[in-house]
Amino acid sequence: MSKVVFEKPKALADVPFHYCPGCTHGIVHRLVAEVIDELGVEDRTIGIAPVGCSVFAYNYFNCDMIEAAHGRAPAVATGVKRSLPESVVFTYQGDGDLAAIGTAETVHIAARGENVTIIFINNAIYGMTGGQMAPTTMPGQVTTTSPYGRDRKIQGSPIHVCEMLSTLDGTAYAERVAVNSPKHVIAAKKAIRKAFDMQLNKKGFSIVEVLSTCPTNWGMSPTDALKWVESDMIPFYPLGVYKDITKEEA
Repeated sequence: MSKVVFEKPKALADVPFHYCPGCTHGIVHRLVAEVIDELGVEDRTIGIAPVGCSVFAYNYFNCDMIEAAHGRAPAVATGVKRSLPESVVFTYQGDGDLAAIGTAETVHIAARGENVTIIFINNAIYGMTGGQMAPTTMPGQVTTTSPYGRDRKIQGSPIHVCEMLSTLDGTAYAERVAVNSPKHVIAAKKAIRKAFDMQLNKKGFSIVEVLSTCPTNWGMSPTDALKWVESDMIPFYPLGVYKDITKEEA
């Protein structure tokens, strides 16, 4: 009799993803679903879907999902959590949704210390709308709206979201991870589990920033995109824990 060593998470719907080949959104979806399974909270989990490449996230998770207007997922999450305080609430947002049109909502949900979790996908570009420069696009990076590379003198500097939010008193946990290698995927799952644990223990606001690929708009093969995360993104966006109040309390 064979032994099952790996299977699709129950919290992940049995439908094909719409993402481009080589996009790592699917990996992050699986990690979130695995954590929901392990915690046994599927029946009280409510996810907030964004506008962007992951706009159809509500099709992929076997839990209650709400579609938010562009950038407003943190505001929707706040309303849900305050109305249903025993629910487990997470938003799943890209860098354009979270760090551009949704900057105010992101900053203030953290400042208020709302007891929700944000899964933040940083691929340094606008994916769904054609590869424009995002708030996270790195200096020198070529996009459709920075064809000569992002110039700090013209387009300003990128936003380091974890570093910024970690300065706010309401943030309980902030960590940046990546999913470009098995080692990093394992670490990413631990961070997502930690963020959900913080919420279950009523510690306050938590965010996990995930460095992700966009082979289509980067103009790379999926393999080269994974390598580019390692060679270019991680040096500019260092991985690690930027805030963890449980360590401060110890």
